[in-house]
Amino acid sequence: MTGTTTPLGFIGLGNMGGRMARRLVSAGYEVLGHDTRPENVTACGAIPAESVAEVARRCDVVLLSLPESKVVEAVVLGERGVLADAREGQVVVDLSTSAPASTTHLHELLAQRGATLLDAGISGGAAAAEKGTLTLMVGGDTATLDRVRPLLAAFSANVFHCGPVGAGHTAKLLNNFLNAVALSATAEVMVAGRKAGLDLQVLLDVLNTSSGVNFATQNRFPKIIHGDYLKGGLTNALMMKDVLAYVDLLTSLGVASPNSAAPLASFGLALQLGYAQDISNTVVDAIGDLSGRVRVHDGAYDAGKDKS
Repeated sequence: MTGTTTPLGFIGLGNMGGRMARRLVSAGYEVLGHDTRPENVTACGAIPAESVAEVARRCDVVLLSLPESKVVEAVVLGERGVLADAREGQVVVDLSTSAPASTTHLHELLAQRGATLLDAGISGGAAAAEKGTLTLMVGGDTATLDRVRPLLAAFSANVFHCGPVGAGHTAKLLNNFLNAVALSATAEVMVAGRKAGLDLQVLLDVLNTSSGVNFATQNRFPKIIHGDYLKGGLTNALMMKDVLAYVDLLTSLGVASPNSAAPLASFGLALQLGYAQDISNTVVDAIGDLSGRVRVHDGAYDAGKDKS
């Protein structure tokens, strides 16, 4: 891919897409970008495109980093969408968190024009995107994945081929559900620890050397208890969207989901209390609001900041 004579296309240059595009630019790729916020394009060093159609027309490889399947479908199937200019040999890499059924449908439509879709779910958050150490879960044709591996390496440290089209986004939803469970459950435990009068740093040390260890205890709450919510990551609204997509997936598979109730309740609570567009780590504040207006970080709670 390093010898390509056309720029890489990148549609969706927000929190994650912008960071990935910046890594590509730093690696020497010419990136033609489009976003609903034009300032995001120049901020990551990409060349501004006037429209989705221009990106599709000029680029042999188009990467998408969009909020959900409905937006991906609009970008691909819209009147001046990617599909309208899709052609033989073109590759579309969907880095969004999308519904596998939608992904498979888009793949079939693009294939009719000779283009190939890879679904590439990502994990690691903004910090990993910044460092270029994301994990990618890819579904699709092996030969096509091998073709784009060099550019994916600009922003990822691990690339797993999970199976046919849709498999990457399936793996992503399964992973995101476990992330949601760990975050919401740990938030509840930390509020309880605070109210019980425990030293939360000691509690985290206990958890991280015991069977309760998880990603949230290791990577989120060591910062949160000191007031750093690691802003810039997945919002409560997007986390809720991912959990709902997981439930839809399990329904389609005929798999029972008794464990989905807890994160649905926790992130639903965060949305109702006004934290929808805040980083999902603030679910601990939503739980704290209902538990006597508790904050797990050091310092007295400021009632004026209550969102309830």
